[in-house]
Amino acid sequence: MADEWIVRVQGKDYGPVDFETLSEWKREGRVLPANEVRKVDVDQAAAAASAEEALWTTASQIPDLFPPVQASAVGDEIAQTRSLHDILVESWRIYGKGFSQFLALSALVAVPSICAQLSSTALGSPSNLEFDLRTFLAASFNLTMLLLSLAAWPLYIAGIQILTSELATGRSIAIVDLVQRALKFWPRVAALWVFVAVSYFFWTVLPIAVILVIAVGSPSLFSIFFALVVLAFQIWMTGRLFVNFMFWQQFAVLAGSDFTSALRQSKELARSRRDLPWFRRPLWRGVFLASLWFALVLVLNAGPEWSALQHYFQALATTQDPQKLLQSLNASSPGFDLTRFALALVQAVLRPLLGIAFVLLYFNSRSAVE
Repeated sequence: MADEWIVRVQGKDYGPVDFETLSEWKREGRVLPANEVRKVDVDQAAAAASAEEALWTTASQIPDLFPPVQASAVGDEIAQTRSLHDILVESWRIYGKGFSQFLALSALVAVPSICAQLSSTALGSPSNLEFDLRTFLAASFNLTMLLLSLAAWPLYIAGIQILTSELATGRSIAIVDLVQRALKFWPRVAALWVFVAVSYFFWTVLPIAVILVIAVGSPSLFSIFFALVVLAFQIWMTGRLFVNFMFWQQFAVLAGSDFTSALRQSKELARSRRDLPWFRRPLWRGVFLASLWFALVLVLNAGPEWSALQHYFQALATTQDPQKLLQSLNASSPGFDLTRFALALVQAVLRPLLGIAFVLLYFNSRSAVE
C-alpha cells in the first residue's frame, strides 16, 4: 500500500493524500518544503513511545517530492554570493534571463495606472470640468483602474519572489504557471501589504500633520524645537519599520509563513548576524540596496519635478490667502508630460530589480544564519 500523508498548513491539517496528490499540490504552490507532514500509517508502538511532535517532519524530507535541486539549490547557490557586488551582478543576470516574465508582472500593475493617467489627461484640467455623463464615466473608469492596480500589487509581489527563486536555480517557468502559483499567496500577501502600507502611512502623515500645525501657528523657539523633535521621531520610526518589514515578502511567499510569523521572522533575520562587521549584516546590506533604488528614483524624478517644486515653494512664500494658494497650484498643474510619462515607465520596468536583490539577500542571510 502506498504511503499516505497528512499535511499541516498554517495550523490546519489536510489529508490523507498520496504522493501523486502531494506532487500536484507542490506544483500549485500549496505545499512548500517547510510545511509539516506526517505519515498516516505510523507504527502505533513508535507513536506511543514518541511525543506527538516527533511524528511530524517537513515536506522537504519526503523522498522525491522536493529533489535536492528544488529543496536546497536556491539557498546553496545564493549562499556563495557573499558580497553586495555579487548580489547586484546576480540580480541583473536573473533580471535579464527572465525579462519577459518580469515585464509581464510589471504590466499587471502599470497598465491600469497608465490607462487612468491617459483618461485623466483626456478630460483636461480639473478646474474646467463639468459634471456630466462623460465625466462620470471617466471617473468610474479611473476608479476601476485604481482598484485593479491595487489588486495586482500582491500578485506582483508574490510573482517576483517565485520567479526569482526559480531563475536562480536555472529553472524556467511560464507566465501562466507563475500567475497561478502567485494567486495562491494573494490573500496572505494582500493582508501583509495593507498592514505595512498603513503602518508607513500612519507614521509618516501623523508627524507631518503635527509639524504643519506647529508651522501654521505663531512660531516660537519652543515650537521650532518641538517640530524638530517630531521630525527626528518620524525618521527614527520610519527606520524601525524598515528593519521590521525588510523580509516580510520573502517569508510570506518563499517560507510559507503566516501573517504573524512572517513579520516576526522578518525582524529576526534583519537583526541577525551581529557577530559580523556592520557592513556584512543583513540589515545594512538591505539599507544599501534600498538606498540605491531610492537614489535611482530620485534621479529619474528630479528633472521633471524640479520646476514644479520651484513653483510650489514660490507660491508658499508669496501667497498668504490659502484659497488663492490652492488656485495657483491647481492652475500650474501640468497636463500630459511625455518625459515624465517615459521616466515613469522606466521606473516601473526596472522596479523588479529591487525585489530580485532582496530575494537574493534573503537566501544569503538565511543560509548564513542556519
